[in-house]
Amino acid sequence: MELKIINHQDTRSGFGDGMLELGRSMPEVVALCADLTGSLKLDAFQNAFPERFFQTGISEANMIGMAAGLATAGFIPFTGTFANFSTGRVYDQIRQSVAYSMKNVKICASHAGLTLGEDGATHQILEDIGLMKMLPGMTVINPCDYNQTKAATIAIAKRQGPVYLRFGRPKVPNFIPADTPFVIGKALMIKPGKDVSVFATGHLVWKAVEAVEILRQQGVDAELINIHTIKPLDEEAILESVAKTRCVVTAEEHQMNGGLGDSIAQLLARRMPAPVEMVAVNDQFGQSGKPEELLVAYGLNTPDIVAACHRALGRKNA
Repeated sequence: MELKIINHQDTRSGFGDGMLELGRSMPEVVALCADLTGSLKLDAFQNAFPERFFQTGISEANMIGMAAGLATAGFIPFTGTFANFSTGRVYDQIRQSVAYSMKNVKICASHAGLTLGEDGATHQILEDIGLMKMLPGMTVINPCDYNQTKAATIAIAKRQGPVYLRFGRPKVPNFIPADTPFVIGKALMIKPGKDVSVFATGHLVWKAVEAVEILRQQGVDAELINIHTIKPLDEEAILESVAKTRCVVTAEEHQMNGGLGDSIAQLLARRMPAPVEMVAVNDQFGQSGKPEELLVAYGLNTPDIVAACHRALGRKNA
């Protein structure tokens, strides 16, 4: 894939634009929001389809219950609030009313991870991927930029069953071509290589792009794969890559426990043991700060991915 920054946009705007497109093409799609319409970029959907938009107020548990009911009636409900409130606050309702009965509800979560920024630890949920991937039958998607988030939003409307879609607030490089197909459960090859496999998700995909270029200049041929779907995991693509490189780095804006790296390590432990280095938050809560400062403080920046690749290579060659 030829990489070129198209512009810088927030991934939540990709969700909002995807919702507007869905509203025009799928009359069964409805949106629910817990008092954060502007933050979720749902204003355009609300204005265009007021009869299909439900403002629940700061009542997230009720929002999930309403969505389950709407799904029972044949609608395709998309719920929207911050990731912390989309998961941790309403986990019981998601488990009991949505996942257990496989309701066709799309749980859409903005402001995920450290890059929420100055709002601090109470809002920077770093455990949501783990919470949601443990629920039987739940699809978990974490796109990397505006274009991929828009495409993912449209794709999940056509998937039967519960889905968790995670995205963020800051403007980040938008580099996936708009015409790139979004296939749920299929990893996206960014750059082939033979020395080390780098599996990245969400905002850290671009950081991994930068890291792979630095590694190239250092004589390391890294393979970079965008794991936008964490569940179901594209096991075939992962195993094919690791069979070639024999060492792995994972990169994510999430706790090390329960995230993408955890899923890949479990797969490799069962099928193809190899050295794995994880670039992730190591058993810590977040804190208030600017997004880029927090990525540096928690070891989630480009140089951290480069260093992890050298550690993985060192273990492979030991």
